[in-house]
Amino acid sequence: MMAIYGPLALILDVMFFILLAHIIMSWLINFQVLNLNQQFVAQIWYGLNRLLEPIYTPIRRILPDTRPLDLAPLVLFIIIISLRDYILPELLLR
Repeated sequence: MMAIYGPLALILDVMFFILLAHIIMSWLINFQVLNLNQQFVAQIWYGLNRLLEPIYTPIRRILPDTRPLDLAPLVLFIIIISLRDYILPELLLR
């Protein structure tokens, strides 16, 4: 069981930090601290969007439409934390 737990925990940890970087970067872009006209910033932003949009899309279908506020990253954040901290350790004990 430990052979499954280790890679799953690693994947969830990596997803956690990618999602955290995406959330912080979106705030910095919205508050105009970062500018998408800079090539490096734009490449990172589009790369993160291409990575996370396939995960956000099913969540957005379930959530109600709150146009100015996107709740999909928050829901995904809660899912990842729940899986990583509560569900996976519980499965390891069984």
